[in-house]
Amino acid sequence: MAPVQISPLYSTTAITHGGRNGRLLLPESPLDGLELAMPKQLGGSGKTTATNPEQLFAAGFSSCFESALRLVAGKAGKKLDEKAGVKATVTIGKTPEGGFGLAVELTGILPGVPREEAQQLMEAAHQVCPYSNATRGNIEVKVSVAE
Repeated sequence: MAPVQISPLYSTTAITHGGRNGRLLLPESPLDGLELAMPKQLGGSGKTTATNPEQLFAAGFSSCFESALRLVAGKAGKKLDEKAGVKATVTIGKTPEGGFGLAVELTGILPGVPREEAQQLMEAAHQVCPYSNATRGNIEVKVSVAE
C-alpha cells in the first residue's frame, strides 16, 4: 500500500536525549525540557513527575481524535456538548516476534447523544483523524462509546 500523499499545513519537531529516561526538547512549547521516565512495568523507576512516550501518544491521539469527532459531528448537523471528550488508552506489549507493539482504545464521552448515533460518530471520526489514518493496519485500535 502506497503512503498517503499530503499537502503540508504544519510541521513540528521534537528531539529526545536519553530515550525513555531522558529529556524532551520541543522548542516554543511548554513541553520543552519535559523529563521522561520509563514506567515501572517496563523496568523503570515509574517516576510520577515525568512522562513517557505512551502517555504522550495517548494525549496526542485523544486530542486529535476529539477534533475529528467534532468535525464529523458538525458536518452531520450535531453540536457536541462542551463536556464531550475522548479517552485514549495506549498499551505497550511484546509482539510474537519478540519486539514491542502498541494497542489503542478510544472511548467517546458523548453526553446527550444516543449510543448508536455516538458510535456512528466515533466510527466516522476514525476515518478522518490523522492518528487513525497513520495507525490503520499497523496497530489494533478499538473505538467505542462510554457507558
